[in-house]
Amino acid sequence: MRPLPRVHAVTDAALLALDDFPVRAAAIAASGSAVAIHVRDPGATAARLSAATRRVQALARPAEASVFVNGRPDLAAALGTQGLQLGQRDLVPADARAAFAGHWQGWIGASVHSASEADAAIDAGADFLMVGNLYETTTHPGRPGIGLALLSQLSARGIPVIGIGGITGERVAAVRDAGAYGVAAIGALWRAGDPARAAQDFLLPWSEAA
Repeated sequence: MRPLPRVHAVTDAALLALDDFPVRAAAIAASGSAVAIHVRDPGATAARLSAATRRVQALARPAEASVFVNGRPDLAAALGTQGLQLGQRDLVPADARAAFAGHWQGWIGASVHSASEADAAIDAGADFLMVGNLYETTTHPGRPGIGLALLSQLSARGIPVIGIGGITGERVAAVRDAGAYGVAAIGALWRAGDPARAAQDFLLPWSEAA
């Protein structure tokens, strides 16, 4: 299993439908194995999400960027993605892993919003936590950001923590300094004027620390 990526570019239905999505995906994937593209569309049929995942895999493969699928253990196993991201309404990590019966080895992440959810996810075998939303974000209008204190608390739990929600290039260093292993974003990566440069800017704090 390859190392967990530092930067996670999360999609949604609107992004997957963009005419220039392949160009943007290839640009983000150009950062290689330090980046993961998450194929996420909660309203999609299995067939549509499978097709989207296969397309992203083809775009990511030349640079060896990782591909994660959200909410669908069956597709992660069937398509051989590098990871699976689970929300609070999805299978718990232990059940998802049991369903693979040893046929798939990849990262399983859990999206959490509180210490109690984080502890439950860890107890259920999550490999990493995605914590948010850290800042106010247009993805969840009206939901206040939880700030960095919870992220700092969870970073001491012994598994990698990825910060999400309102992440921008200017905020990445502060999130890293709070204890995050990495960061995830939607708009700041996908809708950037230069997605490749945006991905590199997100990676910079970890590159400087190496």
